[in-house]
Amino acid sequence: MPPLPVITGLGFITSIGNDRASVLRSLRELRHGFEPVEFLGNPNLPVKVAGTVKGFDFPTPNRRDWRWPASLTVDRELLRGLAPHGVYALCALKQALADAGLDPAALADGDTGLYCASAGSPFLLGHFLDQMHATRGERGNPMCIVSSIAGTLNFNLAACYKISGAVCGFSSACASSSHALGYAMDEIRLGRQTRMLVVAAEDVTAESILPFSSLRVLSNNPDPETASRPFDRQRDGFVGTGGSVAIVVEDAALARRRGVRIYAELIGWGQAGDGHSVAASHPEGAGLRSAMQRALGDAHVNAAAIDYVNAHAASTPSGDRSEVLALHSVFTGNSAKPHISSTKALTGHGLSLAGAMEIAFCALAVADRFIPGAAHLEEPDAVCAGLDLPRTSLDEAPRLVLKNSSGFGGSNVCHVLRRPA
Repeated sequence: MPPLPVITGLGFITSIGNDRASVLRSLRELRHGFEPVEFLGNPNLPVKVAGTVKGFDFPTPNRRDWRWPASLTVDRELLRGLAPHGVYALCALKQALADAGLDPAALADGDTGLYCASAGSPFLLGHFLDQMHATRGERGNPMCIVSSIAGTLNFNLAACYKISGAVCGFSSACASSSHALGYAMDEIRLGRQTRMLVVAAEDVTAESILPFSSLRVLSNNPDPETASRPFDRQRDGFVGTGGSVAIVVEDAALARRRGVRIYAELIGWGQAGDGHSVAASHPEGAGLRSAMQRALGDAHVNAAAIDYVNAHAASTPSGDRSEVLALHSVFTGNSAKPHISSTKALTGHGLSLAGAMEIAFCALAVADRFIPGAAHLEEPDAVCAGLDLPRTSLDEAPRLVLKNSSGFGGSNVCHVLRRPA
């Protein structure tokens, strides 16, 4: 039997909480993390709500102005290479390591790898490019590249923790961190590594969120209570968010020798492309359907065995519809009826962070024996007829969970989690 990857540590810096206990409470009680925002000091912008990360503040590119909760420790020497989302990531990873009972010194053993997902920091990159143009290229910040481009998380975290195992960054838009986890699973299943750290993070800034307004995929609803409502007939787009989630994945045999808590077993994953559009999902969810089928096949489970599906559904009219059709094909067409919800109704859409964040939510649901409800759902879209979309969280213990992720270009990734025996 190949090694079995399991989740042993979780760390959270999110719109619904900055630690496991607060995130768990938000998921159970369906507490959202949205607040009114005014991007760029412009009250005329139609986007007026975001999933804010409380206790952190990055008002300028000057790191002397940056603030984070007093309960969290950030080495100011490390700040030279970090973007705002790098600060989130460092705090989340520290939590995950403590949760897994790991001494940071153990990460330099060569058997531990690091896979990250991030779109980089348009906030900092724009600032550095403005500096370059203002000085006609005669002055620049020596840390501008490593702090702002998409690989910034793996650059900084690998150096900080002296990681000498596999290190890589993933860039497939909103499927990025799901890809990172899938390939991290394979590193363990193939015996190349015994432990993998998966870290995903995004800024919560105008530069990271507002460009999606031009695609007409952001909600213009000014009410934080209803702006994000996946599957609802009145949905009008997603709400942007950021933050970070860190996941410790280990060979089950190693985890048992260490005597640590196992949240969930990662028993399969699959991916498939839509081959359809640079930005829009396949109208019938073809790629996502294939990705779900491949994940189920890899896990050696039938659709009817799945108890809960954490949907990608971001609250966009076309994206949610596409996913619903894929869900009907895989589940309804096989007389299966798992509970289904999208936790983006609470957090907003974390872009490359979304997959890892929601997989961590699934791990909490498996370990704490509940199913998050479909928050803010008032009138389901007609296409959802036949799906089980619980309006409240359920005190039911899911044994098998399927997690969906989709990104630009039709990148679809699915994972299957199982409750440990």
